[in-house]
Amino acid sequence: MARWEPGARERLVVAAVDLFVEQGYDATTVAQIADRAGVTKSTFFRHFPDKRELLVAGQETLSGLLADGITTAPVEAAPLAAVAAGLERACAEMGPANRELGPRLKAAVAASAELRERDALKSVGMAAAMTEALVGRGVPSTAAHLAAEMGVMAFKLGYARWADAAPDEAGGLWPHASTALEELRAAGAALG
Repeated sequence: MARWEPGARERLVVAAVDLFVEQGYDATTVAQIADRAGVTKSTFFRHFPDKRELLVAGQETLSGLLADGITTAPVEAAPLAAVAAGLERACAEMGPANRELGPRLKAAVAASAELRERDALKSVGMAAAMTEALVGRGVPSTAAHLAAEMGVMAFKLGYARWADAAPDEAGGLWPHASTALEELRAAGAALG
């Protein structure tokens, strides 16, 4: 096995998602994931403590990017404008491989209660990172929580639309997330 080839972590995630879709989460073993990715089991365990953690593989990075974008937004930016800056920063790091994985990941999560739970925890982590960054900018806690939750919703809606778009119409993730955030802003205003 080519353990020394770069990209082992990414290959493990793709292999796991494909196997979860093909045969179900519960029926998939770490050995199968490692074999499909072309690595050893010990390489798997260097990257992940168990197969549950594959779904949240990029959560820390994504949360960090969102928070960084919020933190570095212009000082005068309103909370949702800072969230938009966080989304733009995170979206800039998402490429075609992320887009292609989307529908398979969605199918794997839908088929497993355990993966749905991990996905929900991922959303909580994203919201917490954005809330903390907003509070660090001086945004009151309640407004920071609301803006962060809107950011999570915009990211998820934008990602789903991006993943479902035809390849020639997909473009980057940012336009989809930006549009979703504006729709959420308008929906909030319409609530009265």
